[in-house]
Amino acid sequence: MVSREDDIIDSLRSLFVTRPGERVMQPTYGCALHDLVFEPMDSETESAIALAITRAVRFHEARIDQVAVTVDVREALEGRLSVIVAYRIAATNNRQNVVFPFYINEGTLISQPPASLGG
Repeated sequence: MVSREDDIIDSLRSLFVTRPGERVMQPTYGCALHDLVFEPMDSETESAIALAITRAVRFHEARIDQVAVTVDVREALEGRLSVIVAYRIAATNNRQNVVFPFYINEGTLISQPPASLGG
């Protein structure tokens, strides 16, 4: 059985990777992070990421009553951002944080070109 804090972390991860409209019965559930994958990495995009996460958490995670989002761009040239979400659990007044890796270049590294289908 997952503890309350772990359940919230799992819920946040699910929220961050779900696109709005992806869940048929909850069309507003999700976070618009995927819309920002190919945006230039500048302060405007950092702010958009923080705002998208803050809105999603405030709207969809009632167990959290305070949230602060920081975007760490130190690894942006390698295609990775770290999003630090600090929050307070309303029921216990415990402060927690979770780091969510956000990969700008999705997919896997392919070292060999695909083989021809004609063979």
